[in-house]
Amino acid sequence: MSALLEVDNLFKTFGQGEAATRVLRGLSLTLEAGAMAALLGPSGSGKSTLLTILGTLMKPTSGSHVMLGVNLVAADDRALTEFRNRHIGFVFQFHNLLPDFTALENVVFPTAVREGRETPAARARGRDLLTRMGLGERIDFPSANLSGGQKQRVAVARALMNRPELVLADEPTGNLDRESAMQVMDLIAEINRDEGTTFLISTHDEKIAGLCRRQIVVGDGVVTG
Repeated sequence: MSALLEVDNLFKTFGQGEAATRVLRGLSLTLEAGAMAALLGPSGSGKSTLLTILGTLMKPTSGSHVMLGVNLVAADDRALTEFRNRHIGFVFQFHNLLPDFTALENVVFPTAVREGRETPAARARGRDLLTRMGLGERIDFPSANLSGGQKQRVAVARALMNRPELVLADEPTGNLDRESAMQVMDLIAEINRDEGTTFLISTHDEKIAGLCRRQIVVGDGVVTG
């Protein structure tokens, strides 16, 4: 497999002078296209900061970040926004759905933002994703009326809406019971297998990590395993 993204010698420092906190300390990582990887490490190890940088929501203090051959450290904010919308999906511990929107409207939202409107093709894609998530009968339900597991499956569908090469998932099963968590992970594995989408999943759950083909351990701001 070829490399989807490479970061080299990443440093990230918050604050200045005596108040400076160095979170990343020369971290390097290569993630292959089509990978399904778990990101592990204790709280404060730098996992969330790394995910934020990989998602182009924040730049490192120094170091290189290349994805799909694009130098993202050198890109301006407009270019990063466009790159992120086209190539990266996000799934968070808290689903962050819009409560007054239906399941379908939540899923189609990223494409509507990009295109300036909802298109028939986007709605068809959203319906297909929700059906694959086992939510075919909940497509037009307001998200506020869905269970926690159903909401998280909607969030996964939303992350996949624009066919991103990379999905970053930050504790995506952290608020779910075990059965719902396994359902979400089964769906992620299916998408990874069928569409070749690359997943990087931050988790503290060893069982969830064990479902991934690669485990990346971060400690004290660097990759340790």
